[in-house]
Formats: sequence, C-alpha cells, structure tokens
Amino acid sequence: MNKQEIRDLMRLFDKSGITKVKIRDGEFSIELQKGFQGTSQVAPAPIQTVVAQQSVSEVAAVSVEKQEDIDNGLSIKSPMVGTFYIAPSPGSEPFVKVDTVVRKGQTIAIIEAMKIMNEIEAEFDCRITSVLAEDGEPVEFDMPLFGVEKV
Repeated sequence: MNKQEIRDLMRLFDKSGITKVKIRDGEFSIELQKGFQGTSQVAPAPIQTVVAQQSVSEVAAVSVEKQEDIDNGLSIKSPMVGTFYIAPSPGSEPFVKVDTVVRKGQTIAIIEAMKIMNEIEAEFDCRITSVLAEDGEPVEFDMPLFGVEKV
C-alpha cells in the first residue's frame, strides 16, 4: 500500500462513524483507531484490500437470538468493513450452510470492499452452527459472521 492509498484510507476513516479498523494481508498490517493515543504501525508489503466508507448506522445489527449463538460458542468474525455475500454470485449455491463442515482455509463467504471481492476463509476446521450476517448487508470490522464449533 503506498502513501497516497494510506492517506486516502485515513481520510475515509476520519469521515466515517467507525471507531476502529484493522487490515491484514500477508505481511502488511494497518490498524486505525479514533481516540487512541498510540501510533499506527505499517509493515511494508503490497496489498490490494481497501476499506469501504460506511457509517455505523448502515452496519447491520445482530439480532437477540443470533447474539445468543455468539455467546454460546465460537464465531468467525469479519476481518474488514464491507458488504457480506454468502454465495459467489447471485443465484448461486452458498459457500456454506448450517451444519456444513469446513476445513481451515476453505472459502466460506465474500466481503466486498471498494468493488474488490475478498474471500473469507475458515480460520480452523469447524462446523457452521449459524449464519449471523445477512446476505448483501453491510458488516463492520470484527462483527461475527458465523457461529461455529471446532471439529
């Protein structure tokens, strides 16, 4: 990520209602947080992932029953802000459904940020117990997407 892209990202972040965002891609990592007295760290490495500008009011809320699923077990969370998609294209079969067993590294969803489709992969071998995000709806950084249990 070059200096201009980082400046643009910071400008978008400052204008948004989001208070914290963290982006990781390989060796590159950047974390922005409002009201924090520390410094952001940037490791040199090329990156294609960019954060979409969205206000907090646009971010989908997790319902009470879905919150219970999160409280009762593990979850796979969103690594970025963007639009959540459960299938590779409209009308296609979803990557995963409830009770699907997935392996570490398997694609389970897509998050679109700034017209870039980012595949979200399982962080460990698990079984999907619930889908916590709505297809086509905005998601926020660290928002639970799937309730899971390790296998």
